[in-house]
Amino acid sequence: MTSRTWVRARSRPRRALYLSSPIGLGHARRDLAIAQHLERLHPDLQIDWLTQHPVTRVLEDAGEHVHPASAWLANESAHIEQESGEHDLHVFGALREMDEILVNNFMVFNDVVEETPYDLVIGDEAWDVDYFLHENPELKRFSFAWMTDFVGFLPMPDLGEREAFLTADYNAEMLEQRARFKRIRDRQVFVGNPDDVVDESFGPGLPDIREWTLDHYEFCGYVTGFEPPSEDEVVRSRHELGYGADDVLCVVSVGGSGVGVPLLRRVLDAVPLARERIPELRFLVVTGPRIDPQALLPVDGVEVRGFVPDLHLRLAAADVAVVQGGLTTTMELTAARVPFVYVPLQHHFEQNFHVRHRLERYRAGQCASYAEVSDPEWLADALVKLVGTDVSFRPVESGGAERAAAMLAELL
Repeated sequence: MTSRTWVRARSRPRRALYLSSPIGLGHARRDLAIAQHLERLHPDLQIDWLTQHPVTRVLEDAGEHVHPASAWLANESAHIEQESGEHDLHVFGALREMDEILVNNFMVFNDVVEETPYDLVIGDEAWDVDYFLHENPELKRFSFAWMTDFVGFLPMPDLGEREAFLTADYNAEMLEQRARFKRIRDRQVFVGNPDDVVDESFGPGLPDIREWTLDHYEFCGYVTGFEPPSEDEVVRSRHELGYGADDVLCVVSVGGSGVGVPLLRRVLDAVPLARERIPELRFLVVTGPRIDPQALLPVDGVEVRGFVPDLHLRLAAADVAVVQGGLTTTMELTAARVPFVYVPLQHHFEQNFHVRHRLERYRAGQCASYAEVSDPEWLADALVKLVGTDVSFRPVESGGAERAAAMLAELL
């Protein structure tokens, strides 16, 4: 290659392909914040996004460039919804049953990177791309950064020995891939801190999860994707929502997937009882982008909304909240110092172990089982007791997006 050709090749704009997990909306806000900081570090960087609904909606509203090939991806959220029961999602089993989806989506990804020479691919829990790159290392022709907020599949105790064997087997396969093909992941970023990693084993005869993660990952701290609003901003947000200083606001949210209808209905059953005790109590129920608000019967004192792009501001304006056990929503409430009840999906190992461990470390939230919140008296009593309580949550650190972006920037 002549020197002139080298200069010409180096002068092209740098390009990155960002893969953001579509299962829930938690990845969207943090990935968007990281991408914006990455662009500040590299003003010539062009970022394309390869992802699915509902993440695409968030990105398009933010003016980001969603790659047209995103339309060819098989929908992971729809599969997760089909595998769910009544507030029950055996998420490990659901992942094991989506091979056809993962293969399809990796092939779409491979076509995209063959067509466009990307300098960097960022995979936020892009399980398909990570797995098949390890299986086909010759297909890697770019820097690859892997991001996640948990490490290790964990068995649900009530599912017996077979569940324990299968999760350990999946973990062992991942450990073997990493040991054989270390060059696949040029950077491994854990969205959190070392103490956020569970102190459990990958399985019989396998390493400790926290010890292994400390040896293999870098930690950027938690990424909220926003700064907690000031008191004035909270007051303004409540006013814009139509709530006055005397109103007691409970926000109810079940994330970006479509598996939360049963929990929403249980909360609605408890509303009349809670309002008997606190007549000023009003409820804002956010169904998210994949649940039709019309699926819920009207209840006095309840406003139902669908997709809310700035949900974190609504959560920060609340006096109390009821949410599913997803990491993003619970950590947004923790950062905003709002007392809340969270209800992990049954058999969802991440929500029941990884998320709960992190929230306990932050001393945040009251964990409840679905059986407990199915009793309207119990839920009404829990909400009334939380209203007006002084929280003792540990503060959520800031600067995680900047630190993650700096780690990624070194790969460009």
